[in-house]
Amino acid sequence: MHALIRTARTTGLLYLGLAITGLVGFLFIRSQLFVADDPGATLANLVEHELLARAGVAFELLIVVTQTLAAVWFYRLFRTADPLAAGGIAAFGLINAVVILVSAGLLGTALHVALDPVGDAAATVQLLYLVSGDMWGVGALFFGLWLIPMGLCVLRSGWMPRALGWILVVGGVGYLLSAFVGYLAPDVPVVADALVFPATVGEFWMIGYLLVRGVRSQALHEASSTERTPTPAAS
Repeated sequence: MHALIRTARTTGLLYLGLAITGLVGFLFIRSQLFVADDPGATLANLVEHELLARAGVAFELLIVVTQTLAAVWFYRLFRTADPLAAGGIAAFGLINAVVILVSAGLLGTALHVALDPVGDAAATVQLLYLVSGDMWGVGALFFGLWLIPMGLCVLRSGWMPRALGWILVVGGVGYLLSAFVGYLAPDVPVVADALVFPATVGEFWMIGYLLVRGVRSQALHEASSTERTPTPAAS
């Protein structure tokens, strides 16, 4: 197997891992524990479902790991096609990983407070969960900024369908806008959800393409030509 194909498929596996851990950790486990308008219920859920709460922290840590590794491998994949955009994927992906790392720390603290209450434990736990959720909200900025250079790499390299590149760029812009809409128009969440829909399509298309196809044969020919090009002798 060509080295570029191996890199593409490893990148796809890491991106798939990011998608799975995000879906399980943020969308499923959090919704089972956090009750937005009832701090007492949130506290009770953490105490009664301690293992699930611990799993929620673990999955957020897995998000950090997969996001970090995916960012590095995307850079490795696209660095010869567009070094600047590839560096943007890595930089913004790493920043987003740090944002989620903070969220994981807040969830861990919430669990500690729930199991060993200090003061108004219900209010403290609710506050920690709210801040954790807002970390995800502001993190949408960096997730959008990671998708835009990813799309540019697809467009400029020609290694994948151009439609995929444009969807990723549009999805990245949508994520950026959703971060602002979430705070400027909180009463119409459907707008923010609609803005991130193209990104969801683009992400799963990218994951599938990396895992099944890797890159177009054009990329392999370009890589082979680069490897055969002799290095000028030093004078």
